[in-house]
Amino acid sequence: MTATPLVRRHAAALAADDLPAYLYDLPLLREHAAAVRAALPGRVELYYAAKANPEPAVLATLRGAVDGYEVSSGGESAHVRAAVPGAALAFGGPGKTPAEISEAVRRGVHRWHLESEQELYRLADALAGTPDAVVDVLLRVNLPVGAGPLDSVALAMGGRPTPFGLDPERADACAALLTGPLGRQLRLRGTHAHLASGLRAPAQLQVAEQVVDWSVRFARRHRIALEEVNVGGGMAVDYADPADRFDWTAFGTGLEKLLDRHPGLTLRIEPGRALTAYCGWYATEVLDVKRSHGEDFAVVRGGTHHLRTPATRGHDQPFEVLPVAGWEHPWPRPAVTTGRATLAGQLCTPKDVLAARAPVEGLRGGDRVLFAMAGAYAWNISHHEFLMHPRPGFHFLDGAGDGTGDGTGDGTGDAAG
Repeated sequence: MTATPLVRRHAAALAADDLPAYLYDLPLLREHAAAVRAALPGRVELYYAAKANPEPAVLATLRGAVDGYEVSSGGESAHVRAAVPGAALAFGGPGKTPAEISEAVRRGVHRWHLESEQELYRLADALAGTPDAVVDVLLRVNLPVGAGPLDSVALAMGGRPTPFGLDPERADACAALLTGPLGRQLRLRGTHAHLASGLRAPAQLQVAEQVVDWSVRFARRHRIALEEVNVGGGMAVDYADPADRFDWTAFGTGLEKLLDRHPGLTLRIEPGRALTAYCGWYATEVLDVKRSHGEDFAVVRGGTHHLRTPATRGHDQPFEVLPVAGWEHPWPRPAVTTGRATLAGQLCTPKDVLAARAPVEGLRGGDRVLFAMAGAYAWNISHHEFLMHPRPGFHFLDGAGDGTGDGTGDGTGDAAG
């Protein structure tokens, strides 16, 4: 995935000591999010899973395209509320603490994804002091799905034993509570089922159809009005082939056909990575090139303590090289001579690898490297403090003036928040 001209110009202009840095192309993000929204039917609500990248500039850029934001902790709910005041919030995730629930009630969370009977009781307890308050809830259910859709996914949250959501029979018990004593303040609007991450459009549609079919039967059984079904996120992002994008047009067409069979139903999706991954680059510099047992290694500023996804997912992060012509030192310039190199970071672990044995011609010390698809699950999921290297800069480029945008964040503050 080649960097946009906006990103390439900004990366080339940075001083060496300003690297590594995250560069976000906000016009690209805005365009992609608008295209996703345009591909979806009107009765599909688009929420952004803030965990993928909670940078305030990213959240604000998405606001024109999304209907709301999914948060998974008290910290996220406070952060997103501050970054995009007034936006609708849906609070999900297992293990909600009483303090988180109380604070989220105070902040006016729009939807609650409840994962257990315990969470129903805790939410009702948090509302006990305000007897006139009513909140809208969806029951998150860990549904069994037929063979096929989840067979090959790398990350499954449902369809098998996991800590996420309710077993279907416990959903029945929760429905009984919500149509009984807890129903005065907890209004059951429907169901939620985020079952996997990494699904392509055909599999995602299969899952959505099964979730809706189960939800319709569930609602009939308990004689409740089924207003909403949230079929989650997890749209596939292919790091090995960045051009192979999730087919939003086919997905939207399939959802429209599904909705045609269920008049009055609202569907909601909550992608994260698939919205923001493509707008971010991790820019760095080659510090050294060395030979080890016949293989070349290029050591770059930073590493997986800033960009953890290659190590956790076991992939090579796609990248391109920005050659730097000048070499200001009197000693020889180190360079890759084998045509391939492993791009490694500065950490004292052999797992600090961003790309292994990647084809590179003429990569030299002092050249710059732009790692693509760094707009999601990058800085905010990484182990920043290991070895206490400097934090990266954060640059939110909006194409104004000379193309350098407005951002030169030094990474010394709360860069993820």
